[in-house]
Amino acid sequence: MQTTYEPRLHVVLYQPEIPQNTGNIGRTCVALRAKLWIVRPTGFRLDSTQLKRAGLDYWQDLVWESVEDWPSLSERIAIDRCWFLTKFATKCYTDVNYCQNDVLVFGSETRGLPESLRESHSDRTLSIPMPGPVRSLNLAVAVGIVAYEAHRQLELG
Repeated sequence: MQTTYEPRLHVVLYQPEIPQNTGNIGRTCVALRAKLWIVRPTGFRLDSTQLKRAGLDYWQDLVWESVEDWPSLSERIAIDRCWFLTKFATKCYTDVNYCQNDVLVFGSETRGLPESLRESHSDRTLSIPMPGPVRSLNLAVAVGIVAYEAHRQLELG
């Protein structure tokens, strides 16, 4: 198995709270050759057994990094390449053209993205349609939906 890869996409988890979600997202990132960024604080220790169990034996192959806060991450990534996922957006995640090294930013499981980020990047916010009576999707599911669409577009391009 490949132990390192050059990331094609970046997935940012802003203050995730549930280690199993983060572990599953890490596994998805390995499958798609995406880098996982974790913005602290988190609701768990990054060496958590639950985190690694959810990521199975793929966690060792994951390209990932954690940063102290949003300003620290902003210094390391291209903000103009970020897509901010929120249920408050009016544009659907399928209505944009994703490019190599785009950054998909997701909020925490209970709070989502802070209003300050949504407002300051309102032209780059996207949502996943939810026609049923649910308030939100599981974070790992949401990341999978959007990341695989971005991957699909990159493969076609």
